[in-house]
Amino acid sequence: MLIKTVDINEAQWAKLLSMVSTEIILMEGSTFIARLVPVSSSTSSRLPNLHGGAIWTSDDFDQPLPDEFWMAEV
Repeated sequence: MLIKTVDINEAQWAKLLSMVSTEIILMEGSTFIARLVPVSSSTSSRLPNLHGGAIWTSDDFDQPLPDEFWMAEV
């Protein structure tokens, strides 16, 4: 992957964003500020129920926690 380094004081944002097909490193002088990378599109399709039954939720999942929990009483 090609990497381009750009000083943030010299960046022309519209032009810069059009270049995000490559990785772009934003710098301020010699300090790294940010890294812009292209959004990757997933080419693989999702499989429904791939890990079916691997996770469970208790019946009282959405019930309020007891006061002992909040008061650190054991």
